[in-house]
Amino acid sequence: MTTAAEPLASIRFRALGTTAELVVTEPDRLPIATDLLRTELRAVDETCSRFRDDSEIAELHRHAGSPVRVSPLLAEALQVALRAAEATGGLVDPTVGQAVCDLGYDRDFSAIARDLAAPVKPAGEAPGWWRITADWPRREVVVPRGVRLDLGATGKAWAADRASTVLARELGCGVLVGLGGDVAVAGRAPAGGWPVVVGEDHAAADPLRDPVIAVASGGLATSSTVCRTWRRAGRTVHHIVDPRTGDIPDPCWRTVTVAAATCADANTASTAAVVLGELAPAWLAERRLPARLVASDGRVVRVAGWPEEAPA
Repeated sequence: MTTAAEPLASIRFRALGTTAELVVTEPDRLPIATDLLRTELRAVDETCSRFRDDSEIAELHRHAGSPVRVSPLLAEALQVALRAAEATGGLVDPTVGQAVCDLGYDRDFSAIARDLAAPVKPAGEAPGWWRITADWPRREVVVPRGVRLDLGATGKAWAADRASTVLARELGCGVLVGLGGDVAVAGRAPAGGWPVVVGEDHAAADPLRDPVIAVASGGLATSSTVCRTWRRAGRTVHHIVDPRTGDIPDPCWRTVTVAAATCADANTASTAAVVLGELAPAWLAERRLPARLVASDGRVVRVAGWPEEAPA
């Protein structure tokens, strides 16, 4: 959620199974900005959604084991996901798709059953991102048989990066795009930066209760283990999977918020931090990524220059 002292124009709407937020520094450009954003997000959904039988990634799965020529958009999304996997040593891995489905997240979140009685055996270690082969100049990709992709750890953040850049270039003004709490900014920022409320649930963030930080460039992302949850065989599970086990990570952090050069980098790091557990603060500090981690007991840990809490 954003908040600002100076007049800005903003709109919220549903997209990609979450809330999309758009803020621009030129109020008269909001209508065209909204149309452009809807077009961008529609293209991302048609290309990358694992919940649509007619998506391009679904077609890629149907031709598993064979080279498939993909669109420039899917090629870009896959490259971002594979770079994230390599940069984190596999802590973030797009081949966890089957594990996520086994936990019950096999359709849009609004449609999944919130209490699934049937037990599930963890899928085990993810097949591994390195098994995805590609000839990028030809845009030919091979997904091995039995491998199901899930771009959830990078997809929405990459979409926010891409959309904010496109809109700022087309409109010539400052743009903030938020998708499910993942925020990317481009163009001229408001005086003092874009004020962003950092809350446990982006849809309910409150500047009178939650910390507010200023974002001048790049991206900000929050990974949470308490918002998108459901019950499976008597235990609470969520959408973040440890690729090393195929199961949810051991409970440690309620939320991890990271600032980085891009929203995709920020979300990659926040997801990896949830998977790492107690090792996360040192891992983030080593990479000089400002972060705010909230433990299961409410303890707040700040690393790499994340600012102290201040009144709104």
